[in-house]
Amino acid sequence: MKYGFIGCGNVGGALATALAQSTRDILICNRSTSASVAERLRCRAGTAYEVAQNCDRIFIGVKPHMVRDVLLPLQEILAERKPLLISMAAGLTVSTLENYAGTSLPILRIMPNTPVTLGKGMTAYTANDLVDPRILSDFLSDMAPAGLWEETREDLMDTVAALSGSGPAYTYYFAEAMCQGAVRCGMEPEAALRYTVQTLEGAAAMLKKGDHTPQQLRIAVCSPGGSTLSGLKALDDGNFAELVAACIKAAHDRNIELGKM
Repeated sequence: MKYGFIGCGNVGGALATALAQSTRDILICNRSTSASVAERLRCRAGTAYEVAQNCDRIFIGVKPHMVRDVLLPLQEILAERKPLLISMAAGLTVSTLENYAGTSLPILRIMPNTPVTLGKGMTAYTANDLVDPRILSDFLSDMAPAGLWEETREDLMDTVAALSGSGPAYTYYFAEAMCQGAVRCGMEPEAALRYTVQTLEGAAAMLKKGDHTPQQLRIAVCSPGGSTLSGLKALDDGNFAELVAACIKAAHDRNIELGKM
């Protein structure tokens, strides 16, 4: 088969959902819900060994601390078949993955985020020298329904994981806080969420347009002596910018720790 998934949780399932828009040639192995995930995507379910034995491109979608135990029993078949191994495990370098696989083989290290389900994902990738450029091109074509893919230096992957990989959680947390503030001022929760979502979507669209920097766009919203400046002052008084930077740094450092486990 063309693709296999060993582990298909939130992020793996999101990638499988996007991939299924390009091909149904997918074999899924997941600890508890293989059959249900495969049925939903109209694909096949199987064991990890069946994935290693039959698939040419294999996603490793388990937690970082589980990758070693998943790959060790598959070393012999991986050494024989040399499939493309695609890892989304935070912190685990290409060299570590090669060590766990017990052989030199094509490895693609990726860092997606959950919006890939809607085709709005941001996924960074880095490949070792054994990845055939033609296979990589075909892979990226198959994965186009997931959103934007961008090649990244491996030494930046922990930063990418902290920024775009974890970033949706930070955004949702900020959205929660915006809604709570509106509710405190008398708005119904449903309306608060509706206004927040549209505001974030519109702001993101203006950022994506690329005509202005985030700072320029922020300043453009502010009128001298106006309410926006009062709101921003409250954020500054709470050290908002430093807290967000610290948030990214903390996630980055944890990714490095995960790679050492």
